Amino acid sequence: MATIEKKKRGKWKAGESGNPNGRPPGVGEVTKLRNSIAEHLPEIIAQLVTKAKEGDAQAARLLLERVLPPMKAIEQPVELSLPDGEGMTAQGVAIVRAVAAGTLAPGQGAALLTGLGALARIKEIDELTARITALEGMKNGND
Repeated sequence: MATIEKKKRGKWKAGESGNPNGRPPGVGEVTKLRNSIAEHLPEIIAQLVTKAKEGDAQAARLLLERVLPPMKAIEQPVELSLPDGEGMTAQGVAIVRAVAAGTLAPGQGAALLTGLGALARIKEIDELTARITALEGMKNGND
C-alpha cells in the first residue's frame, strides 16, 4: 500500500507573517477620515454649542450624551419587618403588602420575592437531605 504524502501549503511557517512589515499605521481610510474630522473638531463643537444655546434639542442632546454619562436610578434602602416564625408565605404576603402600601419600591419587592423563592428551594433541599439521611439510617439499622 502506497503512502500518500501531504503537501505543505504556503511558504510561511505557522505564526509567521507573510508580510512582516505589514501596512504602516495611519494609512487606512478610517484613520484618514478621523484625522480630517479632528482638524475641524473645535469649530464643529463650537457650532453645536451655539445651536444648543439657540434651542436645538438634538445638538444639546448630542453634546450632553458625549460629555455627561447617563445617570442610573438608585433605589434607596428601606427598612422592612418580616414576620418571623410564621413561614415563608406570611413573609411573601408582607412584602406584597409593603409594595401595595408604597413603602417598598416594586423592583425591591420583586427582588425580595425572588430571594424568598430561592431561600424556599434551599430550605426544601435541606429538608429532603435530612429525610434521606434519616431513611438511610433506619435502613442501615435494620440490616
